[in-house]
Amino acid sequence: MPTPRQPSKPIGSLLKRAVGLPGPGERARLRLAANLTQAEVAEAVGVNRVQVARWETGRAEPRQPHRWLYAQLLHDLAGRFPQRS
Repeated sequence: MPTPRQPSKPIGSLLKRAVGLPGPGERARLRLAANLTQAEVAEAVGVNRVQVARWETGRAEPRQPHRWLYAQLLHDLAGRFPQRS
């Protein structure tokens, strides 16, 4: 039986799918702040560069397993390049 700290496999799967992402403009801002190209991000996540461009313009949303990898990248970049007010 899973403990409160260890979700069951089905719940863990849902949590991975439900990962939140920043808005499209923030996705592009983070990439540019890190001096990364769309092609570099695409290669790291395992998609075509055009797909990253679509994610950054809001024309598409990443799906699993790419969504999880992309979210991890964006989360780390947000920690390094916080939004300035």
